[in-house]
Amino acid sequence: MKSHTQVVVIGGGVVGCSVLYHLTKLGWKDVALVERSELTSGSSWHAAGGFHTLNGDPNVAQLQSYTVSLYKELEEISGQSCSLHLTGGVMLADTPERMDFLRLAQAKGRYLGMELELISVAEAKKMFPLLDERHFIGALWDPVEGHLDPSGTTHAYARAARINGAEVYRHTKVEELVQTPDGTWDVITDKGTIRAEHVVNAGGLWARECGRMVGIELPVLAMEHMYLLTDEMEEVTAHNEVTGKELIGVLDFGGEIYTRQEGKGILLGTYEQNCRPWSPRETPWDFGHELLPPDLDRIAPELEVGFEHFPALQNAGIKQVINGPFTFAPRRQSAGRPGARASQLLGGLRRDGRVQPGRRRRPDACQLDDQRRSGLRHLGHGRCPLRQLGDACLHQCQGAGELPPPLSHPLPQRRTARRAPAPDHAAL
Repeated sequence: MKSHTQVVVIGGGVVGCSVLYHLTKLGWKDVALVERSELTSGSSWHAAGGFHTLNGDPNVAQLQSYTVSLYKELEEISGQSCSLHLTGGVMLADTPERMDFLRLAQAKGRYLGMELELISVAEAKKMFPLLDERHFIGALWDPVEGHLDPSGTTHAYARAARINGAEVYRHTKVEELVQTPDGTWDVITDKGTIRAEHVVNAGGLWARECGRMVGIELPVLAMEHMYLLTDEMEEVTAHNEVTGKELIGVLDFGGEIYTRQEGKGILLGTYEQNCRPWSPRETPWDFGHELLPPDLDRIAPELEVGFEHFPALQNAGIKQVINGPFTFAPRRQSAGRPGARASQLLGGLRRDGRVQPGRRRRPDACQLDDQRRSGLRHLGHGRCPLRQLGDACLHQCQGAGELPPPLSHPLPQRRTARRAPAPDHAAL
């Protein structure tokens, strides 16, 4: 293990490995990543794996678009497959207000060069025959959507970073962070000490524990999240045989659910209203490749709407329920979609011991109190590549399967106010 390096990245999930790769891509070769167990031993391995480019924040949309184009580059460099399925996807609108949001999103996306298209419900049904047209009035088609293997993607980042000169130390637990008189950091592990100019906290479920090593209480919270996998469905296999294509991904705002094809069945996930925190004070260091007990009653209201909007799912058998913890940071509001969030809260430690603010912050905004109020962390220090990595690496967790933000109004309120099924608008 190295004794000195420019940057130590703590955490071997998709975010940490993405940061490591991008550092090498920007020219820093003397960098290292330390992971307490195997790569993806936190929340990356059980993520649903869906990705999309559309976002209420145009900057985040651009970053997500960049990441989608990056996967092929990673495969070529690393020789590791990301299991990329570029199926395309639609966002469904069930009310005129949501249709207005999709029109706004399309306008923003086209300004950024995204090939978004407003389509009728009938057109959406041709690509996803499971939906019931009566519950929707229009949709937004995005060809740059799909899903991948989060574990394979994480390993592709790590391999590409190693090819570029980085070091990856697995089964190496960080036990202490100590700032030295010259402003550098001693990263003390159970395998030895590394002196580093910069430290990146990409600890995910353990980000709080890493922050506490330097006296920072990061406002992150792990939440349980469930999705289910169905048995093989005749409707899915029939569509595959007729079209020769995989089913597209679907985001149903009204039902607060998302779907994609998984094998010959369907992956169905929900944006849970009955949220349940997991290990709210601290994360056990021995937690790893484990799942939490399923609790379908908690997402029953969302599932009921899903079965109504996609009737074929009512008769599908459940092959597996995935329930695992994901780390969430404070929400920040973005135009068009309330509650947009950063899927991971990352902090870059400066040589003066402070947390570096984002580039949009005012120059004097690097006090710790301001940082605690910030909902989105960017990495940065002077002119170093860390400053350029903030957005690109921060959003990557969404791109590899972290969940889109939930809607702002509780599901029961929308269900009681639901109107009669609206006719399809052939021309939008």
